[in-house]
Amino acid sequence: DFLCLSLVNGFIQLRYNLGDKTVILQTFQKVHADGNTWHSLKAGRVGNEAYLDLDGINITQNASPGMNMLDAHTDFFVGGVSSLNLVNSMAVENEPTGFTGCIREIVINNRELKLTETDPKGGANVGDCDGTVCGYTVCKNNGTCQVENAGFSCSCPQEWIGSTCEQSIHCSQNKCGSQALCIPQPTSFSYICVCTLGWSGKYCDSKIKFFIAKFVGNSYIKYTDPYYGKRDLQHSRISLNFTTNQTEGLIVWMGKGKDEDNDFLAIGLANGTLKVVINLGERISVPLIHSKHSTCCDERWHFVTVVQNQTCIKVYLDEELILFEDIDPHRKYTALNYGGICYFGGFEIGRKVNIVTTGLFQKEFIGKIKDVVLFQDSKKIQLMKAEGYNVYDGNYGN
Repeated sequence: DFLCLSLVNGFIQLRYNLGDKTVILQTFQKVHADGNTWHSLKAGRVGNEAYLDLDGINITQNASPGMNMLDAHTDFFVGGVSSLNLVNSMAVENEPTGFTGCIREIVINNRELKLTETDPKGGANVGDCDGTVCGYTVCKNNGTCQVENAGFSCSCPQEWIGSTCEQSIHCSQNKCGSQALCIPQPTSFSYICVCTLGWSGKYCDSKIKFFIAKFVGNSYIKYTDPYYGKRDLQHSRISLNFTTNQTEGLIVWMGKGKDEDNDFLAIGLANGTLKVVINLGERISVPLIHSKHSTCCDERWHFVTVVQNQTCIKVYLDEELILFEDIDPHRKYTALNYGGICYFGGFEIGRKVNIVTTGLFQKEFIGKIKDVVLFQDSKKIQLMKAEGYNVYDGNYGN
């Protein structure tokens, strides 16, 4: 399998092969080879249907029957390759050659690649394209960069300050402790302090401990499973207790949550009922929704267990088997390769639940979680020793 973008006789060409046939798209217009004009290029695919957009002019390729998953187990190359032997003969029209020109702002599945000297895995014969200390996005938040004798300076838009326009004016005089993030509140000309795990208070200056995690909104815990490398991923299991008075919310997401190709197992609430979604590969997200009994709004503790035995999924609610389904009788994908990452309550601050889950869940979880056990482990995981923000002691109060 491969996906390749190349410049052919002045036209941009997209080629990809998902295992059965090679699809080719080419732009209608040529790029300006004057060395001064920047072009905006967007390309991708949904299943086996492709799109290619050069400077706002879009081309699509209607999907035809066939395979729809890109299974490419190689590094990601920009501008060239370390060896021409790595290039599939169908990936380019002519003999493969390296790109000559400038490339910036590469975004893959909504994540921007850092094109610096240190961030890529490797490279050769690549220099600074801008030629000045300003470069690309030196000034944050739409600031304007000016080259000066001593380096550069940023002219910042209203409400942003700092040498690179990185700080909101609403946080310039903040009293948040060192274990906190300052989140500006422009509408009220103020700010709030969001506390890291183990801290609370208006300014996050009070040390706390908890065994019951209380999520208040804009909260999350990210737990890294230390035993992931030894797990039998064809037989996964997670159990926990939760309580809430909300009808929507993501309780747990076992998976990296970085792009749509990552495997995951998710538990949450949708319209007041329990919803479980699992993806073992090829973006096939199978939602399992239990609608017999409501599980929200009663503020009672509920015990949920999800068991994955290859493609067979069992869901227990309050020790009653409520869902049992074989999501793929053909057994094409049987392992939950979740990367050893578990999110509870939501995702990192600034990452919206409905966007990361592509609409499978609408909101972050508001409520309490306790007694989380992975697989058949004899011990509960210690949520407080994970990474996270805005999670508090749920042992007391509402």
